[in-house]
Amino acid sequence: MTDRQEATISDADRADARALWDFHQMGHELRPCSAAIALGSLDLGVAGAAADLYHAGMFPVVAFTGDTSGATRERFPRGEAVHYREHALSLGVPDEAILLESKATNTGQNIGFSREVLENAGVAVTTVLLISMPYMQRRAYATCRKLWPEVEPVCVSQPLSFDEYVTTHADEKQLIDMVMGDMERVMEYPKRGFAIEQHVPERVRDAFDRLRVRGYDSWLLPA
Repeated sequence: MTDRQEATISDADRADARALWDFHQMGHELRPCSAAIALGSLDLGVAGAAADLYHAGMFPVVAFTGDTSGATRERFPRGEAVHYREHALSLGVPDEAILLESKATNTGQNIGFSREVLENAGVAVTTVLLISMPYMQRRAYATCRKLWPEVEPVCVSQPLSFDEYVTTHADEKQLIDMVMGDMERVMEYPKRGFAIEQHVPERVRDAFDRLRVRGYDSWLLPA
């Protein structure tokens, strides 16, 4: 992070970002599930969390899902799912416990294509552990409930606060932009039929609006 970036981020910005961050956490009680889906992103910690949860006996099989995007192409040139799989293997997850879905380019495809991969592998799913970046939990949940209503999703990610997660990210401004992007999608995607509606408290909407006015908008939906 540069000095210029550091200077533009105020304590008020961080307080509002924390409000969104906390809202994105679903607070689900961790429990064993029929299978897991690890949603592709630029955060290799998702694959690390999947490995930890596998070793803890939370699921027998995981589908790593994701192609590449503009945000991940440089870091994961062979695809998010491929790099996730390799990282999980290096952490002791056996190959037979891993399924690969390497075509998805959005959250809806992450869920839908992973469902197909699991069904084709003969995995009967009644509960699914959705493993994602911390600020993606709520969007993953809403998407799964819309596209796969027969299963019960349990959302989980690395147990990190906003302040802890910032230390893993090179650009705090970009991170807040990304948190804003997920927040807008939680609010807007139900109108487009991509996700279920969720109640968003007024204080969270107010934090979102303040951050948008302050210029945290590079990951918002096109007008």
